[in-house]
Amino acid sequence: MRYTLPSLVMLVCIGAATTSAQSSAAATPDYRSRAVSKSDGSVRVSTAVLSAKESELLYGVPLADKRIQPVWIEVENKGSESVWLMSPGVDPNFFPPSEAAEAFSAKADKQALVDRETRFRALAFRNPVPPGGTVSGFVLTNLLEGAKLVQIDLFGNQSSHTFSIVTTVPGLRADYEQSQVFLREIYTADQIVNFTDDAAFRAALEQLPCCVTNKGGDKTGDPLNLIVVGGIDDAFPSFVRRGWSLTEATWSGAITRMVTSALAGERYPYAPVSNLFLLGRQQDIALQKARDTIHQRNHLRLWKSPLQYHGKSVWIGQISRDIGSRLTIHSPTLTTHKIDPDVDKAVMALLTDLMYSQNLQKFAFVKGVGAATKDNPRRNLTTDPWYTNGLRVVLFFDRVPTSMADIEILPWETTREGLIDASLTERKP
Repeated sequence: MRYTLPSLVMLVCIGAATTSAQSSAAATPDYRSRAVSKSDGSVRVSTAVLSAKESELLYGVPLADKRIQPVWIEVENKGSESVWLMSPGVDPNFFPPSEAAEAFSAKADKQALVDRETRFRALAFRNPVPPGGTVSGFVLTNLLEGAKLVQIDLFGNQSSHTFSIVTTVPGLRADYEQSQVFLREIYTADQIVNFTDDAAFRAALEQLPCCVTNKGGDKTGDPLNLIVVGGIDDAFPSFVRRGWSLTEATWSGAITRMVTSALAGERYPYAPVSNLFLLGRQQDIALQKARDTIHQRNHLRLWKSPLQYHGKSVWIGQISRDIGSRLTIHSPTLTTHKIDPDVDKAVMALLTDLMYSQNLQKFAFVKGVGAATKDNPRRNLTTDPWYTNGLRVVLFFDRVPTSMADIEILPWETTREGLIDASLTERKP
């Protein structure tokens, strides 16, 4: 099976210092030069994620060895009231400076540990950000490779600001061109169709292709059973909050890591996926949620479509659940992941997972895939069988948080499999 996948990263190389003057300059990594900034009213934020080499230079210890990753954040507050950065928004399991310093206590005497903790505290972001002030510092998060979606939540007196920023993490090998999916325009203005009428939008979704294809477009594969309405400010933060990761591109190191992970029965949260095709190109982005081992994962592929809904991007997707690995002659590597043939279970698992994300505003089901039964299944490009009720789920996201009790269910189509049935659609007027 060919393993390659778009992700939201570019390869950044950091040169080694060779003179004493260069070494001195290298003591402060140049992470600010690649910082990404966003503004919301009177507040402007900037952020960058440090690589393993950069964090060791700055903190004096190999934080990456402990799976710790510093995220630099700067907040400029031009408002009239103080604002506070919510560290759990950046990472619910962030590391306080004292805990991170303590992780290296075995290699330090008492005074060295005190000095290290003092250094860690000095580098940390310190609240609040006063009116007219600017504060910068680091939040110590769990390590992610390749790219990181940094969620920055600020709160003030009866006010809040939320930012979702995709940042590069130097060190992971990835497909640079595909990494620009959020930064470049795929379609021209005359190709984009913006829907404001629900009935027309529903009809358009039903007319989309049923399935992905091979590169030549002459063979169909897995079902296109997912529609995502939203983007970098609402939909993708929801996936990140629920533990979905970007995937690594194909290269020798990724293949080696896949093999060693498979032999050891370990997780590989960035494992590449194969290329599938729609709209004349391979997936624009893929995400996965690792399970116990590399053999088990939920993964999805997304293509940005020329459709929009009230100005929001519409992504066409395919989701399935890997339940094992097997040999196959239909892959250049002679191996492939085996999918759960009941693909509707993967759809329902994603839906219920994202209901906890806070940004799922409403959802619906539409026709378009076409039903296939367990006794008469269809097959994907590596001959795995799959069956379905024929519906695709449509997920609508918004930046404004929505509680689970307020998620709207549009009564377009109903499925009596799993959570959703006709009685639930009656919950809303």
